[in-house]
Amino acid sequence: MEARSFEIRKKNSYMKNKGRWILLGLLLVLVGITAMILQLVGAQWVFLQFLEIPGRLFAFVAKILMVMAGFIIISLANTDWEKDRKESQAK
Repeated sequence: MEARSFEIRKKNSYMKNKGRWILLGLLLVLVGITAMILQLVGAQWVFLQFLEIPGRLFAFVAKILMVMAGFIIISLANTDWEKDRKESQAK
């Protein structure tokens, strides 16, 4: 019984943070995409100006990595690890 209640608490703890992880991923994607669009027209976000110091290529790669990291965070947050674990053990 004790193990089951720990499992439920662990799952509830994860479910509380799921929305925050999705929000973080979405913000990274949106900021990265808008920063790349702004770079095309010659403008930039003030809080991302430090990326331009090493060069424009570095800034562009960093923005692409922001978008990719956002998508990875969103996909990991939406993954049901318990279901995947049960499916892999059933085979």
